Amino acid sequence: MSDNNTNSGFLIRTRGLLRRALKDVLRATGRDRTAPLRSDLPDEDLEVIKEIIDFSLSGKGGEASARATAAKLGNHYIDLDEVGRLRFFGLLAENYGVNIKELSKAIDDYRALKNKDNNFDATINQLRDSLVSPRINLFRQFNSLDHGIKFLVDMRADLRELLNKNEQLKPVDTELRSLLRGWFDAGFLELRNVTWEAPADLLEKLMAYEAVHEIQSWTDLKNRLESDRRCYAFFHPSMPNEPLIFVEVALVNGMANNIQDLLDESAPTTDPELADTAIFYSISNAQKGLSGVSFGDFLIKKVVDHLSHELPNLKTFATLSPIPGFRKWLDIKIQSNDEVISIKNKKALSELSSNKTDQLSLKNLLVNPLWYQDHDKTSIAEPILIELAARYLIEERQKSSDNALDTVTHFHLSNGARVERINWLADISKKGISQSAGMMVNYLYPLDKILDNHESYVTKSEIPASNEVKDLIK
Repeated sequence: MSDNNTNSGFLIRTRGLLRRALKDVLRATGRDRTAPLRSDLPDEDLEVIKEIIDFSLSGKGGEASARATAAKLGNHYIDLDEVGRLRFFGLLAENYGVNIKELSKAIDDYRALKNKDNNFDATINQLRDSLVSPRINLFRQFNSLDHGIKFLVDMRADLRELLNKNEQLKPVDTELRSLLRGWFDAGFLELRNVTWEAPADLLEKLMAYEAVHEIQSWTDLKNRLESDRRCYAFFHPSMPNEPLIFVEVALVNGMANNIQDLLDESAPTTDPELADTAIFYSISNAQKGLSGVSFGDFLIKKVVDHLSHELPNLKTFATLSPIPGFRKWLDIKIQSNDEVISIKNKKALSELSSNKTDQLSLKNLLVNPLWYQDHDKTSIAEPILIELAARYLIEERQKSSDNALDTVTHFHLSNGARVERINWLADISKKGISQSAGMMVNYLYPLDKILDNHESYVTKSEIPASNEVKDLIK
């Protein structure tokens, strides 16, 4: 199944639902005959948008009028193309930010306070209110509309695609993200186990939103939802049919080391009551507009707790994860002739090509997308690449912090996991080869060490790892 086609279809249907919901509000208030605006929002149409925003923020007409005005604005927004959206967000950035004069006055009033006099609470409230921009109040008006929260989530997804074209839009994105963080607090979310009996449109969304291992067909999806599999997702009360994030779990015996075997449709279904291990093999964020609104860590903890109660025989909780930044890091090291290859491997490495060039021979090997099919060369490359993967996972850090360089590694270590095992040619899909050189890693969640691992990583910048992985780079 093509991700692009599927996501395009969902975008059309989602916007159709939003459009109908907004038109229902307009129809109920007799405002459904609003003349359409041009999609690229030229100056005269941009002025119409500004008038709608100003009226919406004026508070005239009460709550019903505010809902109708928000619906009118949303209805116009849905029809905008990329140029129009860029102009729309530019208007919000330029005209509806924090009022600097009001903020300065509130700061001066606060500084003038003496010994927390009678005006203290009022002055603090004035300072707090002056920090809230008009556009934040505009966004809040969509909260009362059917599908209004989904509208704002999709709006932010549009906004994030435009940030690299106009840095002045960043404050708008920051404020909208902050607003969504409050609305999507983990305490508001509902955890559901999605099964094959779920509504077809929800199953179709799983296929569209899967970001780690593409779901190839309905048969593939059905296999991932068999009795020895689980798929847990978070939902928000205002978006009951839209998964926010979901995790796919395999219930097996022993720690899985190969995604092809794990997703084999011909493999027999096993009894989940007999499984001793839960393997988290895919975690997908379903809403681009919620980027930076983190609840993945909470999802893992909730699922572990749920499975522990449902299946008490489960003793091991681990992942089978990609190493998405490995090839990019390795290619940079090779191009710069960085000393990433240990001396003991250089002689073996020289056998990979006829010209006997050391690091360049590794480059020559990996340039061929089917390099992993050459058994003679892979038997030489295997220990080299596994060692490099271990160095990448354990030693490489972000320049701006002391976090692990790999984002997946950082996510799991932050949640209390440890790097347990590196698996050779565990994912030979095109994506697996291009991103991770075919390797995958098991992150283990030892229930009695999760807090210790979290503290070691977050407070001491130590990367917990098994002796097996540590020995690879000694």
